[in-house]
Amino acid sequence: MAENGTTPSGGTGADRPAGGSTSKGVLDGVRVLDYGRFIAAPWCTAILADMGADVVRVEKREGGEDRWVQAVTEGGEGGTFLQCNRNKRSLTLDSTTPDGAEITRRLVAGADIVVANMPLAGMRASGLDYDTLRAVKADIILASATAYGEGGPYSDRIGFDGAGQVMSGATHRQGLPEQPIRTTVPYTDFGTAMTLAIGVMMALFHHRATGEGQHVEGALLPTALMMSNAFLIERDLLGVDKPRMGNRGTSVAPCDLYEVTDGWVLLQVAGQPMFRRWCRLIGREDLMDDPRFADDDVRWQHGDFLNDLMQDWCRGRTKAEVLAALEQFKLPAAPMHSTKDVLEDPHVEKLGYLERIDYPGASKPVPIIATPFRLSRTPGRIRRRAPLLGEHTGQILADLGYSPDEVADLRERQVV
Repeated sequence: MAENGTTPSGGTGADRPAGGSTSKGVLDGVRVLDYGRFIAAPWCTAILADMGADVVRVEKREGGEDRWVQAVTEGGEGGTFLQCNRNKRSLTLDSTTPDGAEITRRLVAGADIVVANMPLAGMRASGLDYDTLRAVKADIILASATAYGEGGPYSDRIGFDGAGQVMSGATHRQGLPEQPIRTTVPYTDFGTAMTLAIGVMMALFHHRATGEGQHVEGALLPTALMMSNAFLIERDLLGVDKPRMGNRGTSVAPCDLYEVTDGWVLLQVAGQPMFRRWCRLIGREDLMDDPRFADDDVRWQHGDFLNDLMQDWCRGRTKAEVLAALEQFKLPAAPMHSTKDVLEDPHVEKLGYLERIDYPGASKPVPIIATPFRLSRTPGRIRRRAPLLGEHTGQILADLGYSPDEVADLRERQVV
């Protein structure tokens, strides 16, 4: 396990100056313990770290499972790990040992926030449940994320992002007529991370006003329900589920991905003014006053007809030609990008949405998403790359009062 300052060949950037402002972070001085794995908790703490918090990622001695998923470096770290763990320090720890439990106690005593994603039984076994943490530090803020939420019949079940997708009603409504399709983008995980981060900030705001800590709970299922709530409202009030329609709109038309000579273009038309502009674009002004297209609901019912018209209009045209015409008529459209297209997009490059960060063992600097929101006075920053396994163990233990000999002994006995 690497210590700070000893990195394999292949990159630098353990504590790099990132581009942009050098102003103090909003959360400078806030201390966070990250017991998260995969996305829901780690991305939450990454946002806190971007804003200046000192985040310590506590991992098993062999590394958290999420470190090694979809490896992109010589050392085996995965792309999602590199994204979700920038700006953090890594401590390896066997918390099941008496010495490990004592290290955990010292960590908690010096922390402001603890973040974890695991069922309550696992939290208790690790000494991370709210009552145990409160006994160590009365004003601690605990932020936990589970699959389904605590207190119900599913609370002890484990689940990943897909569980939220398929149990929210969303996957039932998306895909092909004969086959539901969940999205490969883990939006439930990332959505839970963002809602958890909002909850943590609310709890921190309350703490600064009152001195009181509290337990912030997030879960995959309610996050997914939030995102599919309109479908549930429609079903409950109208008693209907609209059919799966591939890429076509769920409530408006024309709306689809349309094939052009060199790729695909998305168009989404909503509202009568936009529909009238679209009619002028394709030379079908006769449709403007047709009762079949009087509003979004009836246009959706005749969506096959309208989408076919748009596909016919696109046929033989290039992506650039179609997008230029749609922009001229002020219609919301976008090209479908490949991953290569995204990496080469001039707007993405100009605004710095992806920052190139060196990482040991990576073949070249890694494109890491910048803080996904921007503050004019106190922007988030990527100050350091994701840590190597145990990279800061010695440093963190020294901060807790352990001498070099004690640290060496803990290593010898495989506590850290």
